[in-house]
Amino acid sequence: MQIIEVRDRKTAREFLNVARVLYKDDKNWVCLLDQDINAVFDPGKNNNFKKGGAARWVLKDGDGLLIGRIAAFYNTEKALKFDQPTGGCGFFECINDREAAFKLFDTSRQWLSEHGMEAMDGPVNFGENDYFWGLLIEGFTPPAYGMNYNPPYYRELFESYGFRIYFEQVTKHLDTTVPFPDRFWKIAEWVMRKPGFSFEHFSFREVDKFSSDLIEIYNATWVNHEHFTPLTSKTVRAAMESAKPVLIEDFIWFAYHEGKPIAFMVMLPDVNQILRHLNGKLHLINKLRFLYYKWTKTITRNRITILGVVPQFQGAGIESCLFWHLQEPVLRKRPHIIEIEISWVGDFNPKMQATVDAMNAKPGKKHITYRKLFNDSSEVKKATTIWTGREA
Repeated sequence: MQIIEVRDRKTAREFLNVARVLYKDDKNWVCLLDQDINAVFDPGKNNNFKKGGAARWVLKDGDGLLIGRIAAFYNTEKALKFDQPTGGCGFFECINDREAAFKLFDTSRQWLSEHGMEAMDGPVNFGENDYFWGLLIEGFTPPAYGMNYNPPYYRELFESYGFRIYFEQVTKHLDTTVPFPDRFWKIAEWVMRKPGFSFEHFSFREVDKFSSDLIEIYNATWVNHEHFTPLTSKTVRAAMESAKPVLIEDFIWFAYHEGKPIAFMVMLPDVNQILRHLNGKLHLINKLRFLYYKWTKTITRNRITILGVVPQFQGAGIESCLFWHLQEPVLRKRPHIIEIEISWVGDFNPKMQATVDAMNAKPGKKHITYRKLFNDSSEVKKATTIWTGREA
C-alpha cells in the first residue's frame, strides 16, 4: 500500500474520486459536490486556516488502485479548549481492511502530533459541526445534505483503532402530514399571546440585520459548548450567499422579545434529493438539470440544520412558536414537502432532545463523534452537557 499526500491537481482529483470508487454499488449514497469538499481545503474560502491547517492523503493498493482517503486538520483556538490539544480527522473513506484504515489513521495522528496536537476527533469537518460531522451507526438510508453517510463496517475500524465515543448525535424525522401534538400548539399560542414577543422570517432585503441577529443569538446560545467558536459577519454572509440558490426566505425564522433577538431556526430544502442525480459535478448541464428537478418539486424533504434559543428564554416555549410559524403559514402552502429531518441533536444538549421528543418525531439516524487520545493510557471524557443558565 502507498499513502500519498494531496499536493497537486491530480491527487486532489483522486481524493474526490475515492468515494466514487468505493460507493459505486451503494444505492443510498449521495456524492458530495466536488466544490463543497474543495472549499473546505481552500484557505481563501475557509477561515479556519487563519488559526490552523489541514492536510489530505489518498491510499492506493499495490496495483495503484484507490482504496482510501483521509484528511487531518487543527484550529489552535479550538484545540486548546480541551484537556489536551485536540485536532480532527475527516472525509475518511476506506475499504473494509484494518491495515488500510490504520495506515490512514496513523498518518493523520502523526501529522497532528507534529503540529502540537495530543488527540483527534473524528470523523469531523474543518469547520462548524452542522456539516460532515460524525460516523453513521444507525439508519443507513439516503442522507440529507451535509450529513455523513458511510458503510456499517466503519464503526469497527474506528473503535478497533482506539477511538472512543465523545458524544452521540441523534437525527429524527417529522411527517408533516401528521398533526403536531395539541399540547405543542397550545404552548405556542400561549406564548404568542404574551406582550413583547414577535416573529419574523428571513429576507435578503435585510440580510445585514438578520445576519447580525443570528450572530447575536448563536454566540449567546452556544458560548458554553466545548466546540464553540464565535460566528463572524463574514462567515454568516458567505454561508448565506453560498446557500442562496436553494435558500427559501420563509424557511428561516427569528423570535424577538421587546425587539431583542432571542431565537432562530434554519430549515433548508434537502438538495441531496437532486444531487443524487449529479455525481458531485455542477457543470453547466448539471446546473440546468438541478433547476429542472427543483422546478418539478423533486425535493420533498427539508432539513432543520440549527435551532438556537438564548439561555434566559430556553424552556419558555419559544421553540414551539418557531415551529408553528414554519408549519402554519409556510408548509401548508407547500403540500409536496412531506418530511422534515431534524439533524442533529447531541447527547450533550438534553433540553433540545426533550423538545424534539415532544414533537413525536420518529427516530431516523444516529451518528457518533469519536475521540482518540494519543496517550493510550488516558481515558476519553464525554462531551460536557451544555449549561443553559437555568436550573435543571
